[in-house]
Amino acid sequence: MREGAKTPAAFGGEGWSGRTDSHREEIGRIWAPCGVSSEWAPLGAVLLHRPGGELASVKDPDGAQMLAPIDVGRAAAQHDALADAYRGAGVEVTLIEPEGLPPPNLLFVADLMFMTPEGVILGRPASNVRAGEERIVAKRLAGLGVPILRCLRGHGLFECADAAWLDSSTVLVAQGLRTNQEGAGQVTTALKELGVDVIHTTLLPGTMHLMGQLRIVDRDLAVVWRERMSQATLEILRNHGFHIVVAPDPEEAARGMATNFVTLGPRSVLMPGGNPATRAALVKAGIECRTVAVDEIARAAGAVGCMTGILRRAR
Repeated sequence: MREGAKTPAAFGGEGWSGRTDSHREEIGRIWAPCGVSSEWAPLGAVLLHRPGGELASVKDPDGAQMLAPIDVGRAAAQHDALADAYRGAGVEVTLIEPEGLPPPNLLFVADLMFMTPEGVILGRPASNVRAGEERIVAKRLAGLGVPILRCLRGHGLFECADAAWLDSSTVLVAQGLRTNQEGAGQVTTALKELGVDVIHTTLLPGTMHLMGQLRIVDRDLAVVWRERMSQATLEILRNHGFHIVVAPDPEEAARGMATNFVTLGPRSVLMPGGNPATRAALVKAGIECRTVAVDEIARAAGAVGCMTGILRRAR
């Protein structure tokens, strides 16, 4: 550059405009509105996948990691009712709508995305049957303008239903069949970069996910399926200041997936219908319960919580 010449703005001269806002401050402006830092703040937006032809293609339910044959039309109708229930509660619903025939378990979106205050950590499912679902969800999230903070690498496995916010700076991550040590470690690293502490626990044998055993409904109130909950995890909750509501009927928890619900806001939940004892216990504890029938979808081994990818909660 010629001596004495004016430095162009592109090289830091007069007119240079430096970027000063943090990534988090740009969410809702440059990036789509999104973010979660608790399990109980009012729910704002969810991501769902309406099941269809991929379920009809399942000839061996056990081989697809499902429990029984599924009536595809009835399952789709129940999923429509779930989406309507969210809309009726004031929650924005976005569908994935992939091209072509997706893998059969794509409807269980909660396993594929763990939302943070600054974007999503993508899951990496443990079963070959579900391999690649994370790519479909990543494409949809990117199209929506949601930041993707981390994809797992190496042999890391993480299904996002194995993590839960205990408060705005603490996440509980469980290792078990669906999340291995390497995956939990990578998630821990990603969260620590956000200033979030991680507490680790393990699931009992025969347990699929943390989600089905633990649901947090307020900053000091948790619902647990006691028969599937380790004593160590219970102690973590109590040490963190949670009062515990125990699901009263193990049969409802197992067959009715009664604890597989989503918190709509403080002490307000959307839960699987047909679980009167559990609903009565939650109401007695001061929890408002909306219900939706998902018994056909439950034959695929999941319910309301499993189907719901959380995009946004109130800050």
